[in-house]
Amino acid sequence: MQADGSFWDSLVFDGIDDVDVEAVTAAFGAVDVTARGQAAGAVCPDCGRFSGRVHDSYQRRLKDLPLGGQSVVIRLMVRRFLCDARACPRRTFAEPFAQLTAPYARFTTRLNHILERVGLALAGRAGARLADQLGLRAGRMTLLRRVMALPDPQSGTPRVLGVDDFAIRRGQTYSTVLTCQETHRVVDVLPTRQAGPLAAWLTAHPGVEIICRNRAGAYAQGARLGAPDAVQVADRFHLWQGLGRAVETCVAAHRACLRAPAPDRPSTAMPPDDSGLPAPDPVGRRAQRKKAAHALVHELLAQGHSRRAIARHLGWGLNTVLRYARAAHWQNTLRENRPRPSRLDPYKPHLERRFATGCTNVTRLHRELLAENAPVTYQMVRAYIATLRAAPPQAPPPPPTVRQVTGWLTRHPTALSEEDRAALKSVLARCPELDTAAGHVRDFGEMLTGRLGTTLPTWIDAVDASRLPGLTNFARHLLRDLDAVTAGLTLDWSSGGTEGAVNRIKKIKRQLYGRAGFELLRKMILLQ
Repeated sequence: MQADGSFWDSLVFDGIDDVDVEAVTAAFGAVDVTARGQAAGAVCPDCGRFSGRVHDSYQRRLKDLPLGGQSVVIRLMVRRFLCDARACPRRTFAEPFAQLTAPYARFTTRLNHILERVGLALAGRAGARLADQLGLRAGRMTLLRRVMALPDPQSGTPRVLGVDDFAIRRGQTYSTVLTCQETHRVVDVLPTRQAGPLAAWLTAHPGVEIICRNRAGAYAQGARLGAPDAVQVADRFHLWQGLGRAVETCVAAHRACLRAPAPDRPSTAMPPDDSGLPAPDPVGRRAQRKKAAHALVHELLAQGHSRRAIARHLGWGLNTVLRYARAAHWQNTLRENRPRPSRLDPYKPHLERRFATGCTNVTRLHRELLAENAPVTYQMVRAYIATLRAAPPQAPPPPPTVRQVTGWLTRHPTALSEEDRAALKSVLARCPELDTAAGHVRDFGEMLTGRLGTTLPTWIDAVDASRLPGLTNFARHLLRDLDAVTAGLTLDWSSGGTEGAVNRIKKIKRQLYGRAGFELLRKMILLQ
């Protein structure tokens, strides 16, 4: 198939005036376009002198965007011109096609732009699959090379800088992301989370006035070295997160107060392994197997065999042999069956209250839960009501866990349900230490929400005087970074924009299957 040059010039080479299309051939699902430059000469790239003397010519093969579902290949005839300037070190130079393609490139400029966008959106493997579906025929490494060849975006020095870390490989390698808190855009990515790179970056970019960071000591030192005049602001989210860990430590130290006092009952629980009394004898084939295995292990131990030798001889795991060897009685090897979590768990207190008031109709209870958009089935409700019917009357409810009480103490009172408030009131009435801790948590929450950072020293002194585990260490640790914490509890700036950037980085990491090196990951972060 042949076509006139003007038609293909307007269709394939839209807006390019220095190329003439000589012939177009379509066969076997591919379109070959033969073209050459129409300029009389070119300018030498070294000396800038115009030359029209042709030394020789050669053909370049360029891939272009597909046309009508067919791949397009441009066979471009390129001339080499002689430079007539005697002082110029270059004797010959190739004819430039700045609008059509780049030197040494095998793609046209517009196809290269499309591949760059595909690579930025989907990276290597996923981008290669999409490119194949679109008829672009580009491999994953081709897309990644296009991305790596892109220049870094030019951004000025932010007035308010956000600093946070993210994991390249969790638990092993971490990097630092820098963001502009006013525009929430990533400014740069540093290879480590140490003080040196941050200080060097701040020194090379003067003008940062406020630095929002977490409470890592390396970031504090890097900010002091690189921008000594900048105001450091500790992030309020990380402060509240640290307070939550301290409260959990305090509640765990007073876990005995979480259980309500109950009348003495005969214990049916199994004694621990180190006790000298046997547990009640269970029945069943599983119990008989446990009994025989325990006897066999202790018989071999009495003969002088080591635990590893017994494991090799019996073909068992070493931990299994150790469990039987440490148990004084075979009953102690039986593990207590723990109930599995269920979607009905959040609604069990409601069912227990309704059951206690005399409502035992399963259909009615199921409809009440469906009205609250509970993801439960009729069979779940019926099975749980059956357990309530079979349970002995006035069975004491299980005590709240450490995490439950920690959540009650660190959440806003208006966010608690009536049952949670009643349970928390009961726990605080039994434990004066936790009641004191609850007061400290409320005071810190008022400082955080009301920007009352000036009262922080008074709060630290009060917590230090209470001698509560967890909270006392947390308060003393605030003294090491008192200025930044006070600024975080006073100013409106926070690391919220930086946390959003870290979440986007996690998406990019998943998109790259977690196999990207730092340079590629940095390029993807900056360009997206």
